[in-house]
Amino acid sequence: MSPADAVPGVPSPAARPRDAEQRPGPASPTPKISVRGLRKRFGTKQVLDGVDLDVMPGTSMVVIGGSGTGKSVLIKSILGLVTPDEGTIEIDGRDILRLPRGEREATRARIGMLFQNGALFDSLPVWENVAFALLAHTRGRPRITRAAARARAADILAQVGLSPSVGDLSPAELSGGMQKRVGLARAIAAQPDILFFDEPTTGLDPIMGAVIDGLIIDCVKRLGSTAVAITHDMASATRIGDRAAMLFGGRIIWEGAARDLLASGNPMVEQFTHGRRDGPIQMELRR
Repeated sequence: MSPADAVPGVPSPAARPRDAEQRPGPASPTPKISVRGLRKRFGTKQVLDGVDLDVMPGTSMVVIGGSGTGKSVLIKSILGLVTPDEGTIEIDGRDILRLPRGEREATRARIGMLFQNGALFDSLPVWENVAFALLAHTRGRPRITRAAARARAADILAQVGLSPSVGDLSPAELSGGMQKRVGLARAIAAQPDILFFDEPTTGLDPIMGAVIDGLIIDCVKRLGSTAVAITHDMASATRIGDRAAMLFGGRIIWEGAARDLLASGNPMVEQFTHGRRDGPIQMELRR
């Protein structure tokens, strides 16, 4: 370009700083969890049909959806309890489905899980339930004595509002709310950097549900963990979630801020979150 061809107000290439043209923009952070094209069929039923989902580090993601839409299958696939037919599951940028067995187990050992019904071991006292992952020998995790594990269990129970004496009880002696607290204590005992919550408020009254949600928020913040929860409880979803996604027809049909769940603008999400009978989602009736 000659000086005569220059456009007024626009610097010529020679006048532009070279590093301004060559300097790359800020790199996007790697998702803590990245799921792509995940598919799973049971018999003739296609439960997951190309699920794509990213969960960023330190974020709490809530996945909502009707019964039987594949929420639990999604979590179980990440945990390794279900083997997907297709797709990738990356944790910190590494596809765990293709890692050697030892590395895959070590990666999954960094995950804590609160099961829907507590899933406590009836044959073990509460403190051993809480310290179960600490006492189990896992690659990459130092061994711990029973005395140290019991002391650690007492500390964790205190974090969920339970006294050390609860550690000597059996799970059958606990109320539903206490069982949820013990389940949460077990989930966080090994200080995981990823936490999963399966219907954390199911079976609880609204007040106890709010208490459990508060404990979840506190524990996630204290650990700095990335969290994924599945729930039907919209009050819980908006309390514990930073982001939210809806699973329907085997795919993620909407994703956004959890605070927008009740005003998403998506007809399917609106019908589900407000519990409306009429709408684009039609219940299948077995005849």
